[in-house]
Amino acid sequence: MDISVVIPLYNEDESLPELTSWIARVMMEHHFSYEILFVDDGSTDNSWQVIEELKIAFPAVKAIKFRRNYGKSAALNVAFEASQGDVIITMDADLQDSPDEIPELYRRLREEKMDIISGWKKKRYDPITKTIPTKLFNAATRKMSGIQLNDFNCGLKAYRSDVVKTIEVYGEMHRYIPVIAKWAGFKNIGEQVVEHRARKYGVTKFGLSRFINGFLDLLSIFFVGKFGKRPMHFFGSLGVLSFLIGSFMALWIIGEKLYHISMNTSYREITDQPMFYIALVAIILGSQLFLTGFVAELVTRNASERNQYLIEKEIL
Repeated sequence: MDISVVIPLYNEDESLPELTSWIARVMMEHHFSYEILFVDDGSTDNSWQVIEELKIAFPAVKAIKFRRNYGKSAALNVAFEASQGDVIITMDADLQDSPDEIPELYRRLREEKMDIISGWKKKRYDPITKTIPTKLFNAATRKMSGIQLNDFNCGLKAYRSDVVKTIEVYGEMHRYIPVIAKWAGFKNIGEQVVEHRARKYGVTKFGLSRFINGFLDLLSIFFVGKFGKRPMHFFGSLGVLSFLIGSFMALWIIGEKLYHISMNTSYREITDQPMFYIALVAIILGSQLFLTGFVAELVTRNASERNQYLIEKEIL
C-alpha cells in the first residue's frame, strides 16, 4: 500500500463526507493505493455514524473509536500502529488541511529520501492570540531541538512507515513528533509550505491550556531525549555535586572551629551559623537526588506499556 492517511477527529461529523470525497479523488487521480484511517477520539456527535456510512461508499475507509476522549497524541499513536502504508500522511479532520498537498508530500518523501516532511502553514487564518504563542513555541523548540522547522505543530505531515512504527507518542507530545523522531535516530527532516484553509465547520477544540501543556511537554521531550535511557547521569551528577558542596561547607565550618580552639580565640558554635544549615540541606538534597537517579534507572529498565486505551469499535 502506498499511503495511509491518518485522521484523528473529535466531533467533526459535518466535515467528514467532504474530506473523504476529496481524499479519494486525489488518490484516484494519482493512482495511489491507499487507506483512510479515522480515529474517533470519543466524539459525542454523529461522527461514528457518518464514518460507518462512508465505509459503504468508500471501501478504503477504516476507523477506530475510543470509548472516551484521550487526546490527539493517543489517537495518532493507535493509528500509527494500525497503519499499513509505506508513507503515512497525517492531517486534521476540520478541512483546514488540503488533501491536494498529499501527492507532493509523497513524491518528496520518496525521491528525496526523507524521514519526515512537516507542513508549514506560512499564511495562517488563526487569531493573533493563537499565532503569537505558536511562534514562541516554534522558536523555543528550534532552539532546544536543533531542528530547523518553522511550524512544528502543523497537523499535515508525511512520514516513512518505519518512523511511526518506531516512535511512541503520548500525553500531548504530538506537537513534537519531529523531535521524538530525531532522538530515535531519524534525522532527515524536511519542510514544505502548505495551504492553511479557514475552518468551514465547527469550532476549534484547543484552548489556552494547550500552550501551558505544550511548554511542559517540550521540557519533558528535552529531558527524555537527553537522559531518558540514563537518568542517573542527570540526577546522579546533580546529587554528587550538591553532596560535595554541602560536605565542603561542613568541613570548612568544623575546620574553622578547630582552628579557633587551637588558637584559643573566641568562636561561634557550629549550630549558630547559617552556613551549617545550608550545608546540611545541600548534603540531604544531594543524597535524595542520587537516590532519585537510582530509582529512575530501575524504572527505565522495568517500564510497563503506557499507551493502553479502551477501544469501543473498529472498522478494519
